Amino acid sequence: MSDEARQVTALDLPMVDPLPEPTQKYFDLCREKLGLIPNVLKAYAFDIGKLNAFTTMYNDLMLGESGLSKLDREMIAVVVSSINRCWYCQVAHGAAVRELSGNPALGEAMVMNYRAAGLDARQRTLLDFAAKLTESSCEVEESDRQALRDVGFSDRDIFDIASVVGFFNMTNRVASAVDMQPNDAYHATAR
Repeated sequence: MSDEARQVTALDLPMVDPLPEPTQKYFDLCREKLGLIPNVLKAYAFDIGKLNAFTTMYNDLMLGESGLSKLDREMIAVVVSSINRCWYCQVAHGAAVRELSGNPALGEAMVMNYRAAGLDARQRTLLDFAAKLTESSCEVEESDRQALRDVGFSDRDIFDIASVVGFFNMTNRVASAVDMQPNDAYHATAR
């Protein structure tokens, strides 16, 4: 069954039909640039207000101005999603890591065990922080923030790291709760 024909979550929440013109334009842009409409957008499209809130936050955190590269942010997404065992985000953001890094093995390592990925000190410190914040946020201390500073992250970067981690912890839980299914195309991306 194609992505177009199958239900993207276990819930019976059909997309608004017809979509408002700005939403339809956004979906058309996704199809043009990505070759697909991410199922996460379809999942939120039963309520345009929720969809707009999701896309505004996602676009700001993942595409906005930051000292973090797009690859840094996608690696955070995969590590957080791996810890939370979020099927949708492991597949979708694992594909993004493969594509952005040009390294198919890196996307797989991020999903399975980022510690085995042969990362540089900056990446490893970034992802260790993301993992700790996901697994035991109350244990984050000044020494954890200082470790990030020591490998070149600014205080603004640390805020951005925390925001990306927090966003994916939230979205992982929503995606898991509604059994959100990744687009088939993600499985073959950058292999």
